[in-house]
Amino acid sequence: MAKGSGDEKAPIIVIKKVIKGGGGHHGGAWKVAYADFVTAMMAFFLLMWLLNATTEEQRKGISEYFDPTPMEVSSNTSGAGGVMGGLTVSEVGSRAADAQPIVHNDETPDDPSVKAETNLDKAAEEQLRAEIEKREDVQFEQVKEQIQEAIENSELKGLTKNLIIDMTPEGLRIQIVDRDGESMFPTGSAVPYEKTVTLLSTVAEIIKKMPNQISVRGHTDSSPYSMGANYTNWELSADRANASRRVLQKNGIHPKKLSNVVGKADTEHLKPDTPLDPQNRRISIILLRDSLTKPSSGKKKAASGGTGSVPVDPGYKKTMGNVQFP
Repeated sequence: MAKGSGDEKAPIIVIKKVIKGGGGHHGGAWKVAYADFVTAMMAFFLLMWLLNATTEEQRKGISEYFDPTPMEVSSNTSGAGGVMGGLTVSEVGSRAADAQPIVHNDETPDDPSVKAETNLDKAAEEQLRAEIEKREDVQFEQVKEQIQEAIENSELKGLTKNLIIDMTPEGLRIQIVDRDGESMFPTGSAVPYEKTVTLLSTVAEIIKKMPNQISVRGHTDSSPYSMGANYTNWELSADRANASRRVLQKNGIHPKKLSNVVGKADTEHLKPDTPLDPQNRRISIILLRDSLTKPSSGKKKAASGGTGSVPVDPGYKKTMGNVQFP
């Protein structure tokens, strides 16, 4: 066939282009290392924050939760090398056949998970109770100032010495006491003077706004009744407490807010060293803390051996105004 004929095809030319990958001189490995470093730092600072935000008791509970069966490492060594260097996690001379299985019964005191949960619940409940009491103290101080201001700016200004307001573990205690020459009740009587009714009414107008339960208690001095008398300081203190309750209810205190009405006679003197002191004759009105009157929401082991939210006995029983004797 002659050259240059039409049947001859042109040669195929293939051009290869080499595309270089990577991130330049150092490649992309540094990004992975940097990401690992940032993750580790974040985990470290998170750990520091958790250590600072939890209490010692909570940290101990968490530690027990993640290490339920700590085992002592034997201090004996042998000539063997390796990672353990001859150490053993079992007791000296023990064999695998001698090892007894560890059985954990659910909801038993020996279960570390139950202990940890119990410790955390207890710590959380105590912290919540402390916060509630702190807020209550602020409210109680405001009530105290309101009562004192109301007395100072009224016709009862002369009775300021007959009013004692203080804070107790039970709550805010408002005491209306007798003084020399200034009694709140006639001698041996449970019928209050008009000034006493006015004082009780003023107190009721202020404390009725509070949600707390109220305890009303009557106290007497140690002056005895005549031998063989059917009416004693017990009856007198209870009758005076009940008379005070009626005044409080008449001035807006709802009966359901009355936790109890108690006659204490001369068992709890304000002045223990002087049993006949007039100040021992008094009426105590106590705004009880919620922690004493409301059931706890924490978990408590039921009588059947299970768990659940079981209300805790607050220690005070609602009496709807009835008299209680110790």
